[in-house]
Amino acid sequence: MTLVPQISRLGERAIVLSFPTMDSQQQSLALQGKLWWFATECRHSGDFDDIVPGMNNLTLFLARDFDISDWESRLQRLWQQAKYREPDRKRIVIPVIYGGDSGPDLDSVAKYHALTRAQLIALHSDAEYRVYFLGFLPGFAYLGGLPSRLHTPRHANPRLMVPAGSVGIGGQMTGIYPSAAPGGWQLLGHTQIPLFDPTSDSPSLLMPGDYVTFSPVEDGT
Repeated sequence: MTLVPQISRLGERAIVLSFPTMDSQQQSLALQGKLWWFATECRHSGDFDDIVPGMNNLTLFLARDFDISDWESRLQRLWQQAKYREPDRKRIVIPVIYGGDSGPDLDSVAKYHALTRAQLIALHSDAEYRVYFLGFLPGFAYLGGLPSRLHTPRHANPRLMVPAGSVGIGGQMTGIYPSAAPGGWQLLGHTQIPLFDPTSDSPSLLMPGDYVTFSPVEDGT
């Protein structure tokens, strides 16, 4: 079935491309790949200040007071040409200290899934992940590819502060907190790798389409 986007306005100079038939938790690498292609094509137009991919959606901010109705029609036509784009992206290995003070939820997540600590660490670190999109915090990459055996609900009551570098699971995705912030993800471990540098020309280490794997460097106790 061909997915047809819903195109709607966000304020006076922004347009949202979304797919209401897709549940917000559904992961589709094929759809994300088309959105990456679509974002690249729109950037080439020079008409947008910013283009922000999300899960199953894309938000486009017009640079000037263009006729927004004209762009709504153009986006519908452009989507008909959309194709999966496999970006030329990086492969990044993130060293992680699992468990202990570094991963305070490791034991409870292992118990939730009837796994040993070693089995949980192996499942999480053996998988290869893709960056679907950035959001929540600057440089926070939502990583798809988490084994279904590890899908875990977020905490009902989020922590008031999660340390920068914390590696966690939130539902069907895994991710790394680039900075300290409140959060409800299940924390498995911690990395010392800096993920976001606002002074850099490329401030975010991880970008949509990148491949990510985790390498256990020590089992925290």
